[in-house]
Amino acid sequence: MPHFMLKLKYSQESIKGLIAHPQDRRHAAEAALASVGARLRDLYFAFGDADVIITYEAPDAASAASLAMTLGASGAASSAETVALLTMEEAMEAMKKSAKTLKGYKPPSAKAASK
Repeated sequence: MPHFMLKLKYSQESIKGLIAHPQDRRHAAEAALASVGARLRDLYFAFGDADVIITYEAPDAASAASLAMTLGASGAASSAETVALLTMEEAMEAMKKSAKTLKGYKPPSAKAASK
């Protein structure tokens, strides 16, 4: 299954709720992921641009997008960014395909062929 990373910034209201009532959000994350056939790999609280970093496996990109939409619509997050991840094996496959693609690709800076 494809891998994804979700970078979540909690809304001010959500942060206030977590401070008033500390809670383990893994169960809520697992339930949301399971609803689209996805599986939680890791969940971390963070500081910086994101409050939470989640890595998970999902059946496809549409399933991953639906999770981000759900979080946005719920008001729990002020922002959510989904990043598609590649395993090293998938990255190597992409590198090999890129080598083939590169042979036929001409960048915009290339001189036009004269007729």
